[in-house]
Amino acid sequence: MIDNWLLELLWAVGRFFIHPLFYLFFLLTLAYGSIRIKRERKSFHIRVHDIYDEMKFTYTKGLIAGGIASLVLFGIGLSLPFGTILLLTIVTAVLGLTCRMRWLSPAFSIGITLFAVAIITSGQVDTLEAFFVGIAETNYASLSLLAGLMIIAEGFLIQRTAHKHTSPFIKTSTRGLPIGTHEANRTWMLPLLFLVPGGQLTSSLPWWPVLTINGETFLLMFVPFFIGFQQRVQGSLPQESIQVTGKRVIWLGVVTLVVSVISIWFTVAAFLALIMAIAGREFITIRQRINDDSAAFFFSKRDNGLMILGILPQSPAEKMNLQVGEMVMKVNGDSVKTVEEFYQSLQKNGAYCKLEVIALNGEIRFVQRALYEDEHHELGILFVQDEKKWETEAV
Repeated sequence: MIDNWLLELLWAVGRFFIHPLFYLFFLLTLAYGSIRIKRERKSFHIRVHDIYDEMKFTYTKGLIAGGIASLVLFGIGLSLPFGTILLLTIVTAVLGLTCRMRWLSPAFSIGITLFAVAIITSGQVDTLEAFFVGIAETNYASLSLLAGLMIIAEGFLIQRTAHKHTSPFIKTSTRGLPIGTHEANRTWMLPLLFLVPGGQLTSSLPWWPVLTINGETFLLMFVPFFIGFQQRVQGSLPQESIQVTGKRVIWLGVVTLVVSVISIWFTVAAFLALIMAIAGREFITIRQRINDDSAAFFFSKRDNGLMILGILPQSPAEKMNLQVGEMVMKVNGDSVKTVEEFYQSLQKNGAYCKLEVIALNGEIRFVQRALYEDEHHELGILFVQDEKKWETEAV
């Protein structure tokens, strides 16, 4: 018995690495990395992070979330037919190819899949029902429960990781002024373990899997599940705005999950849960945009000091522990209001620099460091440029 389970688990891991979505994930992250670099070069004439940053950053974060979610799914015995998983794969791929990462929210991918299953199994598209093997046996409660759990996972990933490595760039305000903006564009790949009816495994427990189909045998399948997130921030620090969004998404997932539990006995609740999830997720996005647009521009040119818009990785500025959102007031004892003044003051001592900075908590702190020949001679700080050039540069 144990040998069969271990062998099937190995087969499940093998299926994960031959799944098309596994390779699509890398293509999508590379494509967005390329788009991001072009935007950064247009704003700063230099890239901030390399083209592999999205891949390296989001892939590792999704592994832990996927492992926890798989334990929950396996524990409740949630099962989906092969045809339903195939349909979810197609929906995910189509949404991913739009390069609009926010459409990869589980609310949209699983919601669209549920309604597509309902249309196909209603008899209106007979040829598709034959193509998606076993789709007629789909348990709608399984899909709605999956949506609730994955939306909660989305919220936690947003709150804990999405605000890191945001991409700075410059946009022009309605008044024609250069405004600094940060964008978080994330795609996490979670390896989810599904029970699929039709395999060789059986359960000796009459109550497990609780959502199995007519007590059939099943197989194990690891599926690369995508969770996407996209948010632009210009009215506050990226961390503050994005973490608020994460908390709202978590609560949306909890509400969706509660309604989904009811769908185990009343199928119509599964559809209600997904309608709420789709509408709620879109409402969260719209509300964030309205709040951000109505707020004063955070990363804009100030009359006193220079606001730090971005920090280049591995630069002297990063080693000096300078933070996005801090205000540089003085360089080597000189007050600075423009990028030119910053650069001129920096050149007063080519081997050493001392900065007076207003930290994120509003307190003044002093940062000082020796400069070396093999380091970036302009520290690696990104500012919103002064009005004379109407552009930005790294200093």
